[in-house]
Amino acid sequence: MTRAKVELGRHLFYDRRLSADQTMSCASCHHQDKAFADGLAVSTGVTGQKSTRSSMSLANVAYLPVLTWSNPHLTSLEVQSLIPLFGENPVELGMAGREKEMFARLQGDPVYQRLFAQAFPQEAREGADALYTLSTVTRALASFQRSLISFDSPYDRYKYGGQKNALSASARRGEALFFGEKMECYHCHGGFNFTDNIRHSKLPLSERGFHNTGLYNRDGRGAYPADNPGIRELTGDPDDEGKFRTPSLRNVALTAPYMHDGSIATLEQVIREHYAAGGMAAKGPHGRSPMRSSFIAGFEVSEEEVADLTAFLQSLTDPSFIRNPRHGDPWRDRGPRGQPQ
Repeated sequence: MTRAKVELGRHLFYDRRLSADQTMSCASCHHQDKAFADGLAVSTGVTGQKSTRSSMSLANVAYLPVLTWSNPHLTSLEVQSLIPLFGENPVELGMAGREKEMFARLQGDPVYQRLFAQAFPQEAREGADALYTLSTVTRALASFQRSLISFDSPYDRYKYGGQKNALSASARRGEALFFGEKMECYHCHGGFNFTDNIRHSKLPLSERGFHNTGLYNRDGRGAYPADNPGIRELTGDPDDEGKFRTPSLRNVALTAPYMHDGSIATLEQVIREHYAAGGMAAKGPHGRSPMRSSFIAGFEVSEEEVADLTAFLQSLTDPSFIRNPRHGDPWRDRGPRGQPQ
């Protein structure tokens, strides 16, 4: 990573010219004010086709060893960038077969002529064919995403900054519930990123977690949709039915609706109606899913406990992250630059 790559990546991330009809960008599904999620149950691409997954937050994505809800093999941000650009099931930005057109749009902009040359000086010396490539575009996008660091929430200031008044009494009670054995939250949402998917320089091997939380049941609330089977789609293992990656809970109050398909609207419902029930499938005629994780056992919970746990989860919101101008739209004050209004 370099500052120049990050800055180029920021411009690309917000640029609608990376979509077929120039109406969408990466930021269309990853809004800064929502911790780089989009507030929708599932996202919609340039053709109007809806995906089957909820857009995940990009906060601290640099520390994640796997990058999507249900692909344990997708571990590189550079490779992942190709999916929204060129994927066809579902279509997102819709640029499949239009690579030359995309590079022509970028190469013709004086802003990009400067930014690409600064970010990739060696390629610039070799000429335009070496400078405007999928390699440079995806490396820049990945560099920007790795710069999206969020570690300044009230909980961080309380836990690591010594600011004992940074949390309310309710949030402190919620912390005790979160890390207690009654609710078992911390087993899958532990560590500094509040997930059991983590990699950093001190770990010899990355840690990966995919779980079936009992959201659906083949014999209860309804079968897992054929287009949303969890990691079983790639592993072929029937025991992986309904297993999805554990999301980070940082900024979780900003990333509703919840679960892989955006099927639960609020944090209170996640606590009361899903986890306390032992999975939403428990509401069906056949009860809890037999495929759910052993940690999804259900528990009794009072309204005060729901409020306290919600207060703790809200304390994981990082206001500086969602307002940081270095993460914002660089085109906002510069005119359309070829982008439709």
